[in-house]
Amino acid sequence: MRCVIYREQTGDSEQVDCARPDGGCRAVLDRLADLKRGEFGWIHLDGPDQAELEELSGHLGLHPLAVEDAVQAHQRPKRERYGDVLAVALRTLLYIEDGSEVETGEVMVFLGPRFALTARHGPADPAPEAERRLRTDPGTLRFGPAAVLHAVLDVVVDSYNDAAVQVRADLTDLERCVFSSARDDVTEEIYSLKREVVEFRDAIQPLVPVVREFAASRDGWPEGVLPYFRDVADHAHRADTEVRSLDELLNSVLDAHLARVGTWQNDDMRRISAWAAILAIPTMVAGVYGMNFSHMPELSWTYGYPLAIGAMAVAAGLLYRAFRRNGWL
Repeated sequence: MRCVIYREQTGDSEQVDCARPDGGCRAVLDRLADLKRGEFGWIHLDGPDQAELEELSGHLGLHPLAVEDAVQAHQRPKRERYGDVLAVALRTLLYIEDGSEVETGEVMVFLGPRFALTARHGPADPAPEAERRLRTDPGTLRFGPAAVLHAVLDVVVDSYNDAAVQVRADLTDLERCVFSSARDDVTEEIYSLKREVVEFRDAIQPLVPVVREFAASRDGWPEGVLPYFRDVADHAHRADTEVRSLDELLNSVLDAHLARVGTWQNDDMRRISAWAAILAIPTMVAGVYGMNFSHMPELSWTYGYPLAIGAMAVAAGLLYRAFRRNGWL
């Protein structure tokens, strides 16, 4: 557990000592109860359990359903209003370039009149970067707890755009493999990247309307904070458009690869058919003379054997030349 107390007018911050046997919960609650005018607190939890959240919810007025969502951490991006508390579910995203994998997590954000509470699950944690941005731009703290929501949203959406750039680079590499002269079967790699893009899409698409609602000033926030949310909405829309483009492009790449695989198979079948036709004539002639009848033409002729071999070679050579000219070999 971490807790920071912010002063809206000055932009100053104060770290609450959470290094206590109870995890700092009592120290946080005592400090929140002693907030002065123009102060608000931001509590951040990593992988919270039911007991920890219930202890905080009893003092912060969190709804039991929202607490359940924060503990289970299997929610789609959404926003819910429970009295004075706004609950926002976000999907975090971490793109692992080595394995071209997308790992998703969740951040639940609770906003009250004088507090912000974030509960994080998964590998990606937007809180440190969001805290750094608040320190860099303390002017946004005049918006109160909404500044924390904006900072966390901004970090999450920026991570989407960064991941989209990395996915685009991996997709470009796959395109080069598909259209290269080498016969590399990358069907599995395309399907793997497609699966990650689908997971990516499921994280960003439901978030776009949620951020748009924030930018529409339906929560009674100061007018000054709306341009910040509109900026995040614009970035989220851009990331969503990019993910849709990547999804469609992956379908095209997969279709192109399957078409090339079909072309390779047709080329192989033509080569096999051409060689079978070339070998058919010597096989036929040799089969006729291998029937071991007593009276067969040219058996007693001195030049019969060389003539048969020569005829087979000439016929096979003519077929080979014809197939080469037609591109079968």
